[in-house]
Amino acid sequence: MSEVRIAAESRTTFGKGAARKIRRADKVPAVLYGHGIDPKHLTLPGHEVLLALRTPNVLIHLKGEGVDELALPKGVQRDPIKGFVEHVDLLLVKRGEKVTVEIPVTTVGDVHSDGLLDQQLVSIAVEAEATHIPTGVEVDVDDLEIGTVITAGQLRLPQGATLAADAEAVILQVIAKPVEAPAEEEGVEAPAVVGEAAEAPAE
Repeated sequence: MSEVRIAAESRTTFGKGAARKIRRADKVPAVLYGHGIDPKHLTLPGHEVLLALRTPNVLIHLKGEGVDELALPKGVQRDPIKGFVEHVDLLLVKRGEKVTVEIPVTTVGDVHSDGLLDQQLVSIAVEAEATHIPTGVEVDVDDLEIGTVITAGQLRLPQGATLAADAEAVILQVIAKPVEAPAEEEGVEAPAVVGEAAEAPAE
């Protein structure tokens, strides 16, 4: 897993006004915490943060005056309309330590033609070394038949990762395709509309 280096500046001003001023400068307020340290308030370059967060569980090397740490993003606030990053919570990690993270579950192949894939979980919790977090886990579903169920314990996790979720949790199953309703027969008279006024009898 590659590291993304991001320049970090210490931040001494707080509150909504200070945060707005930081964002107007195309930067992002952030907080670094973990390992029993007092939280460090930082300012990060907005564009670099946005690019880094495109990678799930990205390992960020924060480098700046008084800051030289590795961190994982643990909380990201985005603008609900424009989508830019408003704030980031960062978890301090050390090389060699184990962390628990969620990694995406993706499928490859197509199930049996009579079946339909029902994926119930799109991510799974695993434990891995902080600098070697897997990008995800693939499940081969090619030609699986109806009734097949794959649980978390059956996943082939990447080397170095161990399951941190319930082994019995259902990841996906193959169900039967819904049966199409038969087409209505031609010539069947449409039912009368409820409440429609009856035609008055001829005098």
